[in-house]
Amino acid sequence: MNPWHDVPLGPDPGVRFTSVIEIPRGSKAKYELDKETGLIKLDRVLHSAVHYPANYGFLPRTTCEDGDPLDVLVLMQEPVVPLCLVASIPIGVMAMSDDKGRDDKIVAVAADDPEVNHLRDVAQLAPHRMGELERFFRDYKIVEGKRVVVEGIQGRDAAIAVIAAAARLYRETIRPPAPPRDQ
Repeated sequence: MNPWHDVPLGPDPGVRFTSVIEIPRGSKAKYELDKETGLIKLDRVLHSAVHYPANYGFLPRTTCEDGDPLDVLVLMQEPVVPLCLVASIPIGVMAMSDDKGRDDKIVAVAADDPEVNHLRDVAQLAPHRMGELERFFRDYKIVEGKRVVVEGIQGRDAAIAVIAAAARLYRETIRPPAPPRDQ
């Protein structure tokens, strides 16, 4: 099983979708999906004195212009283990780019966490929390000499549009629907 291809995104990802977590909140280890095997591999330990401010992963059956699945930050009380599936509610998107091009991050809340599951838009987050998310992505690659541009955090409607575009790109380029079988 490959979680990128075999885990369903969900019937209405603008309301609720499945996140596949790669990195637990609080980690300095940068894990990522090995696209070929579907396993999680260690990419690197972060070079900066920062740690992931949320559970970090991807939306299955999506792809972006860099060929990777769409990234997601899932806000919740607890860190979860890599490859954990988390029912998630989109509340915004952090528009950003790096040396490989567009690299937007969906901001979501865990649907099954009562501390956050009432939130519906990033505008409901404390300003400090939004600043913490942005600051992490501005800083985490600096010591490596890599460029990251954070363009800001947009609300739920923008997130829904990014998710729809990434799901469509996946269907068109990664896993097009099978042709109808002759009967």
